[in-house]
Amino acid sequence: MKYALHETLEVQEMAALRTVNLTKSNIMVLLVSDPELKEILRQEVKQSVEAVQELKEIMKKAEQQEMMT
Repeated sequence: MKYALHETLEVQEMAALRTVNLTKSNIMVLLVSDPELKEILRQEVKQSVEAVQELKEIMKKAEQQEMMT
């Protein structure tokens, strides 16, 4: 499947947003004292890491496809 330019840009935007969210959540885990909130933030960190990895794979595929054309 070939990705259109706007699709590639959207994926890059999503990756940037998740990366910022990951950074913020990582910092907040250190600052929060409530155990329940701390656990929610840890889950968010885990989900963000997974999402960023998935988005990186999509961008890698898009880049490879672009090189082939």
